[in-house]
Amino acid sequence: MPRFLATCPKGLGELLAEELISLGIAAKMSRGGVSFESDLEGAYRACLWSRLAGRILMPLLEAPAQDGEGMYKALLEFDWSSVMEPTQTFLFDADLGQSIGFTNSHFAALKAKDALADYFVKSHGSRPSVGRERPDLRFHLYLNRGQVSLSLDLSGDALFKRGYREAGGAAPLKENLAAALLLRARWPEVCAQGGVLIDPCCGSGTLIIEGLMMAIGAAPGLLRTHWGFYGWKGHDEALWERLIIEAEDIEQAGREKDFHLVGYDKDPRIIALAIENLNRAGLSGLAHFERRELANFQLTAEQTKRGGLILSNPPYGERLGAEEDLGPLYRLLGQKLREEAPGFSAALLLGEPALGKELGMKAIRSHEFYNGSIECKFLRFEMVAKNYPVVRTGSHPLADREPSPESAAFSNRVQKNQKRLKSWLKTENITCYRAYDKDLPEYALSVDFYGDSVQVSEYEAPKEIDAEKAQARLEDALLRLHLDLGVPKNQIFLKLRKRQRGKEQYEKTGEEGHFFEVMEGGLKFRVNLGRYLDTGLFLDHRITRAMVGKLAQGQDFLNLFCYTGTATVYAAQGGAKSTLSVDLSQTYLDWAKTNLERNGFSGAKHRFFDCDVTPWMEGEVAKLKEGKGAKKYGLIFLDPPTFSNSKAMRASFEVQEDHVKLIQMAYKMLKKGGHLIFSTNFRSFVLDQAALEPMPIEEISGKTLPPDFERNPKIHKAFLIGPKA
Repeated sequence: MPRFLATCPKGLGELLAEELISLGIAAKMSRGGVSFESDLEGAYRACLWSRLAGRILMPLLEAPAQDGEGMYKALLEFDWSSVMEPTQTFLFDADLGQSIGFTNSHFAALKAKDALADYFVKSHGSRPSVGRERPDLRFHLYLNRGQVSLSLDLSGDALFKRGYREAGGAAPLKENLAAALLLRARWPEVCAQGGVLIDPCCGSGTLIIEGLMMAIGAAPGLLRTHWGFYGWKGHDEALWERLIIEAEDIEQAGREKDFHLVGYDKDPRIIALAIENLNRAGLSGLAHFERRELANFQLTAEQTKRGGLILSNPPYGERLGAEEDLGPLYRLLGQKLREEAPGFSAALLLGEPALGKELGMKAIRSHEFYNGSIECKFLRFEMVAKNYPVVRTGSHPLADREPSPESAAFSNRVQKNQKRLKSWLKTENITCYRAYDKDLPEYALSVDFYGDSVQVSEYEAPKEIDAEKAQARLEDALLRLHLDLGVPKNQIFLKLRKRQRGKEQYEKTGEEGHFFEVMEGGLKFRVNLGRYLDTGLFLDHRITRAMVGKLAQGQDFLNLFCYTGTATVYAAQGGAKSTLSVDLSQTYLDWAKTNLERNGFSGAKHRFFDCDVTPWMEGEVAKLKEGKGAKKYGLIFLDPPTFSNSKAMRASFEVQEDHVKLIQMAYKMLKKGGHLIFSTNFRSFVLDQAALEPMPIEEISGKTLPPDFERNPKIHKAFLIGPKA
């Protein structure tokens, strides 16, 4: 019996195997997804009914291939005429495993294209064409350990593209991930018992629409108009039509069931988009979307009576959203769930796990999922009082006791590091710096001094470390900072702390605002240690900012994703002819303006623009192409967030996936001989050099690592694009 592979994102394999088994398909987890043996009907059912799979691949060939020539020879000998005609279009995708002879997937796909084309020239006297947009057939190559595996992609477009969501819609949650969250949260069981599904931060409605499709038994593939097997010679049209009619009958019967699904969002434009998506899915009137602020979230008497599931993917990102401080947002979300939904189940996908501490609820289960390249925590809750921890209030987080004798090693190391950095700090006129970064394994903390104040960040402890012991060590470290280093109690701030229990719970001090001024390189910057996720000054970019200042003299400077404008201040100090700072957040732009003004820079030559950066760049590049007078810049600083799905953005952003387009657009906005500095704090980041050729690119990560971050060399990646400085 033929075998197939259903691919899926990381974290979905177990659920996908269970799903295929429920469809009557013998499946088991394997590399890259779930493998299964089935006849053609089973493969078609997987395509039509899988809510979780990315693609369904049918293996065609496995052969030795140590290098490009070996792969070419193996593919040239394959009987391509058994699967396609020379008049059809095709496309190759390639993945590289532990492949000795290949370093570039683009090269592998190009070599495979040559083999297929040469086969048909030799056998038929003509060659098929590559189809970039919706090819007749799509093939997948996997190269690993001297072997090439060739498969036919039965899906065509990725299966998560159901057909109800237009490209570019503001909905970063892919449909198959949304389906996985619904299954993990046991929505099918809740629905069968008459429960409701509510999303208080619904965005463009993906969770609600996927939940509705489950409720009525709608096959997720019914809306699709094209499949990868349509162009395959082995396609059984009669079999496929029978499965389509069967699925349509099941859905029609499911529409008569009793179900109740509601999505709320504060943005009327997003709600309009959710309604459009619902209509496009052919499900008009079967779910309800409504504009409602989270502060006004309230269940109806009917919803309360029925009970059910509250499921959401609330906003998150490494830098805070455009209009909201996410700490208060999550506290409000937790408060509303506790007050309005007793007896309900709740589940939330968190891209920033630290924000889960703000909810004030104890999760009964936690799962790991990936939203693109971002590792997320999926927390499940039962809304009962015993799961709401008691939080002790107080003016500071320090216990009333003496620290343990062994904790003296922690304060000794901090003071040793301060002594080592003292001369450098004085020479560079720096008052904010990192004094400790996991130097001792027992004290997994970072300690940053901002003048006389200190921010302590606690790293997540390994599971094998006893929670009470880790808590005691953290408390000892805080006490040592106060007793041994003389830091006032009310000037010690905690970040990313683990949840403690009962009376041992720590309280974050000054969350809503503790603004003060610090010095760096003779410049003044406003920081706030009360912010939960950031302070307004990224210490590891100190040398990068100084580089901006040196390159800015006489140049028009553009700061993209400008944050609090610290690089703009350096550019102004360095003699920039003009500056433009662009960010989606008006809060950050106001902060940036304050930073410039405190250093004596103001007036028309220093401009600020609040907008979604990527589409703004697209517009500027289009103007340049059309000769409509858009400005070019002699120096551009591009430091995007790792990930963002702010509700104010047109679409989600991931630096690994989107950096090529971003850099290419910025490069087009450079004057001849200008410089572009690109940086990112995504530690797994890999620059796609091949896609950016022939740009002159120099990695400067090591050159921009300050002395106080030498223990953490992967803190950021930085690249200089343009002539060598």
